[in-house]
Amino acid sequence: MTDSIKVVLDAMGGDYAPAEVVKGGIEALAKSDSLYLYMLGDETAVKVELDKYEYDHSRVSVIHCSETVEMSEPPVQAVMKKKDSSIVKGMLMVHRGEAQAFVSAGSTGAVLVGGQTKVGRLKGVERPPLAPLIPTDNERGCSLLIDCGANVDARPSMLVQFAKMGSIYMESVMGIASPTVGIVNIGAEEEKGNALVKETYPLLKECEDINFIGSIEARDIPSGVADVVVCEAFTGNIILKMYEGVALTLIDKIKAGMMSNLRSKIGALLVKPALKKTLKSFSMEQYGGAPMLGLNGLVVKTHGNSKSVEICNSILQCEQFEKQKINEKIRQRLS
Repeated sequence: MTDSIKVVLDAMGGDYAPAEVVKGGIEALAKSDSLYLYMLGDETAVKVELDKYEYDHSRVSVIHCSETVEMSEPPVQAVMKKKDSSIVKGMLMVHRGEAQAFVSAGSTGAVLVGGQTKVGRLKGVERPPLAPLIPTDNERGCSLLIDCGANVDARPSMLVQFAKMGSIYMESVMGIASPTVGIVNIGAEEEKGNALVKETYPLLKECEDINFIGSIEARDIPSGVADVVVCEAFTGNIILKMYEGVALTLIDKIKAGMMSNLRSKIGALLVKPALKKTLKSFSMEQYGGAPMLGLNGLVVKTHGNSKSVEICNSILQCEQFEKQKINEKIRQRLS
């Protein structure tokens, strides 16, 4: 256990907790020998789910938490008052060095507040951003959207840090040499944009340690024109939610079209394997959750409706993050 990568799992967070969360944890253990999981939540409920599986009991600990942070609760109050919740307890374990990472599908607000107040920021980091990988139609298959929900009101200096942290992540975790960086704008011209973009653009242009390619429009993001897509959280969250909504709509339309008559049903059977593979490549759950970059430890936020696949991939994501020493690289780059 000494050499294990220890991950704290919020077993009570999300729409399908604890069943899908526990299932995702067991799936991750089966895929990696170097993981050790702490499952935090209602001990009885968690153990009921664990009893459904065969696994190495020496690699799992269940820690009872008497409180649960609800989705509807004010995040700051919840983190301050519910000290025996899985979110607060789990983040304090990361802060104390008892685990390297924390994964939750619970309240986004509480996770963001807890990340900053309980885990704490790396020295030199102004604000930690949420940075999910989003599918793209190029050979690399994905881009990093940074920030997608943590800092609605950002300053130019913060966006510059986002670009640097995002570049480190794509270099180290995704293996992309000199990843391209673009700032989201309403046009490709340098003089366009709101005040934030206009102030940030020349700062990014002057950065010698990133591969800045200029402004990118939202319609260019799915094609993968930039490996790191930089924006403040208001814009990023809209992009992410639109991405998800359009994907679900297209899938529904394709299914409806294929089931519309006998001929289309026969055609559907023929193209099903290829179509399934194509649709899977545009599924965000394959990449895991959104890491909060720039903390004294790793916090990963997954979707509230995450099933076991996304939970599993989020845990494996933590393993890669730790092995590549992302925090040390961020600390060195921003010092």
